[in-house]
This record gives sequence, C-alpha cells and structure tokens, in this order.
Amino acid sequence: MLAKINNFEIDLSKPIDISIPLTNTDENPIAWYIEKPSIEPVVFGDWIGKVSEGKSSTNFNNIFFNPHGHGTHTECLGHITNDFYSINQSLKQFFFTAKLITIEPEKIDEDFVITKSQIVSLITEKTEALIIRTLPNQLEKKSRKYSNTNPPYLAEEAAIFIRKSEIQHLLIDLPSVDKEHDEGKLLAHKAFWNVKDTVNLNAEARLNATITEMIYVSDEIEDGNYILNLQIASFENDASPSKPILYKI
Repeated sequence: MLAKINNFEIDLSKPIDISIPLTNTDENPIAWYIEKPSIEPVVFGDWIGKVSEGKSSTNFNNIFFNPHGHGTHTECLGHITNDFYSINQSLKQFFFTAKLITIEPEKIDEDFVITKSQIVSLITEKTEALIIRTLPNQLEKKSRKYSNTNPPYLAEEAAIFIRKSEIQHLLIDLPSVDKEHDEGKLLAHKAFWNVKDTVNLNAEARLNATITEMIYVSDEIEDGNYILNLQIASFENDASPSKPILYKI
C-alpha cells in the first residue's frame, strides 16, 4: 500500500519498528533503579481476570510500569519543568522526515560521549527528526539493565547543534540523552528543548519538540533518510510509551 507523505512516497505495508516492547519478564530493559514492569490479572475474591484460570471469560490485566525506565518512550519538556506539560498536548503531528545516523561514542575520561564533532559531518541536509544508533549495537540493548552502569550520553554542545539544526524530534537508543549521575544538571535535555529556567519557562522553550529514548535500531537498517511515524499512547503525562516506525523513502 503506497502513500505520499511530505511529497515522499512510502510503502505502508513495510513498516520498520524501532521500539522495544514492554513485558513483565526479566527480558524487559530497566533504567533508573526500578523493578521490572508488572502485568497481572485483576482479582476480586475468588474471581481472577484470566481465561486460563477458568474463572473469567476475558483476560483483564492491570499494568504497572514507568515510561522512562521500562522501554521506548517519548517525552516533552514537561519532563524537566516545574509546571505541567503533557506529551499528548505537545505532539500533535505524527509523520516526519527523519535521518538515521550511527555513532560510536568517544571516551572522555570515564565516560562515553556523543560529541558535536561526530554529529556535524553526518547532518548535511534539513530533517525534522534525528535518530541516533550507538555502537556497539548489541541485541542486549533490548533487555539491558542500565542502572548504575554510566551509559553513554549526548554532550551539551551536540544537543545545542541539533536544536540549531531545527530538528524537532530526537530519538536515541540510550536510557537518557544525559549522563546517569549528573547532579540534576540535565544539560542535553535543557539544550535540546532550549529551557533556560525550569521554574519560570522562557518564551523560547521548544514546547513541541520531543525526545524519544530506549529505541533499538537493528544492524539491518541502513543509515539514511526515512519517514518517521512517531506513535504514542494518549497519556496526559510528561512521557508516554511510544512506537516509532520508519518507512523507506
């Protein structure tokens, strides 16, 4: 099934899913010191909301999870502001031109960092979304336990460059664009969203820009230009679990 998006023709029958599914198993990735998600049937006395238990005609589960720590999620600047901003209100369009790039973070002291110099040469044309795949690109990213491992992150100068390149949507295969233990500075988040003051939000802050973290881009997917369909659940929250889908142009 062919469709034309932003004057580009794509085949909707060939989606490329770069999200990580959420499960209640030990295979689920985890960040930020929390436990794995819980997906459990509702119980009312002797009644259990699970068909296989023989006491219900339907499967009727409660799900407890954290969008930031349990898998692919998309967030707005409400993630770091004093006032409430919702991803459901910030993201109102869902198809974008996108560029996929692959970078091996540089070792700087004890950290691995995605630097501005690495990105500059790879963004040579205007695009609405930037997708960063980091090396090494092990399949283990889909189940990694990130807490207290000091994962790679994005340098503040790189985030500023991405913002100045007018990229509205940043996607990355790490648990955060910022360093795990950074004393709450959140330099890359603030730089990308252009947030100068988290309490009294400055007028130049980018209310409609989003960051998507904990994606997984398999090696079979080539660097280059795509159309991105950025799908979220309609949570009135700073972040939502999301399902970014790429289409070849």
